Amino acid sequence: MKNIVVAMKIDEQRLQKISELPNVQMEVIPEPSGPYTLPPELVRKTHILFCELPPLNISDMDALEWVQLGSSGYAQLASLGLPARGVAASNALGVFDTAIAEWNVAMMINLARDVRGLIRHQETGVWDRSARFQREIRGSTAGIWGYGGIGRETARLLKAMGIHVHVMVRESVKQRNAQYVQPNTGDPQGVLPDQVFVSGQEESFLSALDFLILALPITNVTKGMIGERELHMLPSTAFLLNPARGPLVQEEALLRALREGWIAGAALDTHYYYPMPADHPLWRFPNVIMTPHISGSSLSPYYLQRVWDLFLENAMRDCSGQPLLNELSPAQLNGL
Repeated sequence: MKNIVVAMKIDEQRLQKISELPNVQMEVIPEPSGPYTLPPELVRKTHILFCELPPLNISDMDALEWVQLGSSGYAQLASLGLPARGVAASNALGVFDTAIAEWNVAMMINLARDVRGLIRHQETGVWDRSARFQREIRGSTAGIWGYGGIGRETARLLKAMGIHVHVMVRESVKQRNAQYVQPNTGDPQGVLPDQVFVSGQEESFLSALDFLILALPITNVTKGMIGERELHMLPSTAFLLNPARGPLVQEEALLRALREGWIAGAALDTHYYYPMPADHPLWRFPNVIMTPHISGSSLSPYYLQRVWDLFLENAMRDCSGQPLLNELSPAQLNGL
């Protein structure tokens, strides 16, 4: 018998399907609003945990075999020593791909046409038909650093819009296997990029871009990977988009790049502080769009359906001894 504890919002239809699997017993607890602990009876017997955040007493869960996260990020598991305990973990990679890819496209158009400037003119009754408000993004070059699900769905949309797509990865673009992909989305075969760059080719990648889109997780390796050197490699006409994690970009380097015009502007959905202080200078740059980490929100009308589809698929795989979708490697769980 596999005992499953769910600490998530519920999708009744899919919850019912999981409860009907053979040799499965379900326990649903109210969705935690902050740090929480599981009661002793659940700590002792839980084999599978479905949650956004692990309980504070997860180290006492000796029967635990697998954690399914409801988030794509997995930093909340990095210090728990799960690999050493033989506990598998999988994330919600793929659940947010379409929402974040749409945010990327929206921000590219908004930045290119200076929609912030148009709105300021609207609020003050200014009639200004300057050329900067009439640009197109068709024919431009977008560089996607990281080519997981978000990068691939972004590439699919951009290719349909006549944009050249360059990709930066560690080694090569590979076919996606054992990962959750929404039907008819992304680039599962890895065939869409016009050009692929690998580690050591950062300058060649960055120097040809109109837009740089960050689409990779935060790890000990990637934290602060974009600094003054990399920002200087971008053309002064290029825009930076960061829907991934704020600290991928060094804060002071970004502020200096914007103040001194090394880049044309930025769209930021992930940040250095939560919430961003009202007096932070990034709020006041006229060429920066700030959104409050909503590009791939769990409040999306499709989030529950997708994350529970993923959990249902993985629960069936676990019952039949098949590999999990989105299983995280020991290196990922150790923050590498």
